Amino acid sequence: MKMNRIPLFNMKSIQAAVKVGLSLTLIATLTQCNDTQVVTTLTNVVLDQSFDEGTTPDAGVWTYDIGRGPNGDGWGNNELQYYTDRPENVRIEGGNLIITAQEELFEGAGYTSARLLSKDLFEQQYGRFEARIQLPWGQGIWPAFWMLGADIDENVWPGAGEIDIMEFRGQTPTTIVGSVHGPGYSAGEAISKEFTLTNDRFDTGFHVFGIEWGPDYINYYVDDVLYNQITPEDVTGDWVFDKPFFILINLAIGGDFLGPPNEETVFPQQMLIDYVRVYN
Repeated sequence: MKMNRIPLFNMKSIQAAVKVGLSLTLIATLTQCNDTQVVTTLTNVVLDQSFDEGTTPDAGVWTYDIGRGPNGDGWGNNELQYYTDRPENVRIEGGNLIITAQEELFEGAGYTSARLLSKDLFEQQYGRFEARIQLPWGQGIWPAFWMLGADIDENVWPGAGEIDIMEFRGQTPTTIVGSVHGPGYSAGEAISKEFTLTNDRFDTGFHVFGIEWGPDYINYYVDDVLYNQITPEDVTGDWVFDKPFFILINLAIGGDFLGPPNEETVFPQQMLIDYVRVYN
């Protein structure tokens, strides 16, 4: 992966240069490496989940994964939680979708939490996908906002492709990770880049995590900063990001990505989602 290809962009200053409601495409010439980067600002909202009404997520958009994974192995990652759809683990309150991880004995697991997904309800190829989230923190706390190829049932992982818009190791509260997984570049070989806040933490306030995705690029954003672009040239296998994907939001506990909680990890932990929006 060519990590030196990506500069930081202030998208507010870019947006100020165009009229409201228009779509802007810029080609930014990177003088240091004589390369180009496509930046697309999309404004047509096709999904707006603001969690301002009711007490449960919109059943027309969201469903739930229940349990510890099809093989009972912590969703293939040795995660420690049992996912439920109980209000103790997922509810709407105060204008936020709240996912709560509890330390409790439940169906053979020591923790409970929730994982929402839009599979078979909302799927889209290309566009801007973003969510405004305040993250929990602590050793072993693993919230994520991500996407899977809609053909996952027929084309098993990683063949269907995975786009991790945001993953967070709770023990490093200033840093998130954005990644893609596909055939030949999955799990520990995923194409990834970290983004680290300066003089701030992701658990003390809300931040917007997003991607803008086109036929031959995926741009990664935190708030108004473009911090990475992944293209077919960057992956070490087939580019599988040319079909509809669906959205997932979850709060996992433990797992291979970050290790288990320790005696300093406090429960319950909450992931607060202000909104999820998709544009084209």
